[in-house]
Amino acid sequence: MIPDHGADGLTHGDPAAQLTTLEALAAYLAAAFDSGDAAVLAEALAVAAHAEGTTHLAAAAGLPQRELRDAFASGELSMNTTLAIMKVIDLHLPGEPH
Repeated sequence: MIPDHGADGLTHGDPAAQLTTLEALAAYLAAAFDSGDAAVLAEALAVAAHAEGTTHLAAAAGLPQRELRDAFASGELSMNTTLAIMKVIDLHLPGEPH
C-alpha cells in the first residue's frame, strides 16, 4: 500500500507522514479497500486520520476536513462519505486513466 522502505517488506516510521498528497492517500486507501480485509481497512483509516493528504481528500470530496478525520479515526463512515471518497480515490489513483 505505502511504498516499501525496508528489506523485510514493511514500511518503517510513521506511515501517515508518507501520505502527503492526494494521490498517495488515494493509492493507500484503494489498496486497503481492495484487500477486502476489515482489519487492514480499519488500520488504513486510522492512519489516514492523521495524514496530510486527508486535507486534500476532504477538499476534493467536498467534505469538512474535521468530519472526515473524525470518521477515519472512528472507522465509522456514512454511506455518503464513503461514496464521496471512493469517487475521489478512483479519479486520483496514480497511473490510472481519469
